[in-house]
Amino acid sequence: MENAGGAAAARYGGCMTRIIAGAAGSTTLRVPKSGTRPTSDRVREALFSSLESRGLIDDTSVADLYAGTGALGLEAASRGAVEVSLVDRAAPAAAACRENAKAVQKRVPGVRVAVHAQPALGYLRTTAKTFDLVFIDPPYEVPESELTDVLDALVSRLTPEAVVVVERGTRSPEPTWPTGLTPFSKRSWGDTVAWEAVADAAG
Repeated sequence: MENAGGAAAARYGGCMTRIIAGAAGSTTLRVPKSGTRPTSDRVREALFSSLESRGLIDDTSVADLYAGTGALGLEAASRGAVEVSLVDRAAPAAAACRENAKAVQKRVPGVRVAVHAQPALGYLRTTAKTFDLVFIDPPYEVPESELTDVLDALVSRLTPEAVVVVERGTRSPEPTWPTGLTPFSKRSWGDTVAWEAVADAAG
């Protein structure tokens, strides 16, 4: 076990994070050597405590766009989501997501996790799935125009009253919300800010 873990740590640059709580709590997640900025444990715990207290995770279909390690989507899987789509265009990130998904599914065998190695915008324009909860945590260098396009494409893939969480640096402006999404919360932790928005109800 120690040798295998050492090999994995070497392959991923010795950087690891963990699932915080739920059925897969404490499961180690691999982080690519570069190009990925995992959401800190502090921010994840705050986000998920809030979502869980409002009953927004159980039995949901979740999308984690710009997934990186898949930590946000897999945390949702650990806490009761039934289906998770991890989307990241970078090959190292997609590979880490696949490995991390397998580790979580060993602890939560009923959850369905799919990894899509493609851009978030391309995925949203081609998938037929709809989502109850969406995490969008792009690299800080992703331009606001790209985020705006992703949010525009996302609206038609949301169930009524779905919740969207957008995580950015505190120096980033508020996202440009499309018709069909209404922001209702903004919280900051250090250099990280998270906005929440809700999709229109049916009718």
